[in-house]
Amino acid sequence: MASTLHTLKLADVEGPLHERLAQTIATAIEDGQLGRDERLPTHRELSRLASVSIGTVTKAIDLLSVRGIVRGEVGRGTFVMKSPSSARADIVDLSLNIPPPVVTESTMSAASARAARSVLGILSGGLYDLRGTRVQREIFTRWLAENRVSLDPDEITLCVGAQQAIYLCFGDLKARSNLIACEGATFSGAIAAAANLGMEWLPVDHDEEGMLPDNLDHALAKSGCKTIYAVPVCQNPLGLEVGLERRQDILKVAEKHDAYIVEDDIYGIYAAKKSPTYKALAPSRVYYLTSLSKCLTPLLRAGLLAPPADRLGSLCSALRAQAFGAAPVASELACALIEMGAHRQAADDLTKEAKIRTRMALEILRLPSVPMPAGSPHLWLPMKAMAAEKLARRAGEQGIRITPPDACSIGSAKSSGVRLSIMAPPNRYDMEDALRRLVRLMDDPEEVVV
Repeated sequence: MASTLHTLKLADVEGPLHERLAQTIATAIEDGQLGRDERLPTHRELSRLASVSIGTVTKAIDLLSVRGIVRGEVGRGTFVMKSPSSARADIVDLSLNIPPPVVTESTMSAASARAARSVLGILSGGLYDLRGTRVQREIFTRWLAENRVSLDPDEITLCVGAQQAIYLCFGDLKARSNLIACEGATFSGAIAAAANLGMEWLPVDHDEEGMLPDNLDHALAKSGCKTIYAVPVCQNPLGLEVGLERRQDILKVAEKHDAYIVEDDIYGIYAAKKSPTYKALAPSRVYYLTSLSKCLTPLLRAGLLAPPADRLGSLCSALRAQAFGAAPVASELACALIEMGAHRQAADDLTKEAKIRTRMALEILRLPSVPMPAGSPHLWLPMKAMAAEKLARRAGEQGIRITPPDACSIGSAKSSGVRLSIMAPPNRYDMEDALRRLVRLMDDPEEVVV
C-alpha cells in the first residue's frame, strides 16, 4: 500500500532533529495517518515534507526500526509494523546501565568492513601485541585526548572492557592493602571484582560531590587502606560529579597516606564541570580506566587502562594470564568506529538524550533536584533499605526491573536506596511509562513505601 502521508510538521519538543522527526512519524502512525503494513514515503520525500536532510531521515527511520515501529525491506521501502503504543515493551528494564542504541546498522556495517580489512593484516593473530597494536593504542589515545585526558600510547593497554580493567587494578593493589575505600554505595561490578579477589570495602561518608576528604583522611589513617575507588563523573549508583577542588583535596589525602586512586571514567562524556581527571592531576598516583560501553556501544567490550608507569609491566603479566589481551577484532571494530567519527555523534546524541530524560524524570518523580541536572544516565532515589526492597519487588511484579538495592551497597545506611537507569529503555515512551508506574507504587496507600 502506498503512503497516504502528505504533510509532516516536526514535533515541537526538545531533542536532536532526527529524534523529533521520529516522534513526528510515530505520532502520524498512532493517529492513523499511516496504517499497519503501509509503506512510508521515500527518504527523499520525507526529507522534502519535513524540510530536513536525507541523513536526518535515515537516522529517524533507524530509530523507529530499533523501537519496532517500522521495518525496512530491501528494494521495496520502509513499512509500518505497529503503533508506538503497541510497540511498548512488556518488561521495562531500568536495572542495566546501558545507553540506548545510537550506532546505526549502516554505520556498524561500514565499520565492520573497515575492521575486517585491517584486522587480517595483524601479525601472529595479535598474540605478540598483548596491549593492542601500536596503531590501535594511538587511535584510543586520540579519542581520549579530545575531551578527557592526554595519554601516551606506550603507557596504556587495551583490555576486555572496563570490568577487566577494574579487576586488574584491584589485583595489582591488593598486596598493599586488602581494603578499598569509596562512597557507601558503588558499582556492582567493582563489588564483584573485590569479592573475587578477597578484598573488602571501606565506606566513606559523602555529600553531593562524593567522598568527604576529612572522612576519607580519618578512614585511611585508622584502617591502613591504600586503595581508593572513584567514579568521579556520574558516580554509580549515586549520580554525583566531583569538581576540581574536591579532586585536589582527595588527591592530597591519597598522597598523605601513600594511597592510589583507581579512576573509573566510563561516564566521562556526561561531565558538566569539565574538571581535569585525577590522572591528569597526578599521573603517578592514578590507575585510569574507561571503555566505549557507555559512550558508544556495549557490544564491543573495548576498554583501556593507564596505570602508573612503573606498574604497567606487572599489569600486562596479569593480563596475559587472564586473556592474552583484548580480542583484535573487537579492538579493530572500535578503532574503525572512532576513526569514522561515530563516537562524536554518539556522545552528542547521548548527552542530549540524557538531559531530556533527566528533566522528564525530575518532573515525573517530583524530585526537587539531582546532582547532575545537565543529564545523567542514572538517578538515585534515597530511601530506607526495607522500602527499597519493597519497591523493587513490587516493580518487578509489574514488569519494571530496577537495580536490587543490595547490589550496590557496601554497608552504609546513608547510601540506601534504588538506582534507576533512565537511559536503558530504547525509547522515552517506555521510560516515562515505567517511571509513572513507579510513582503510583510509591504513592499507593494500600502498601505504603516509606
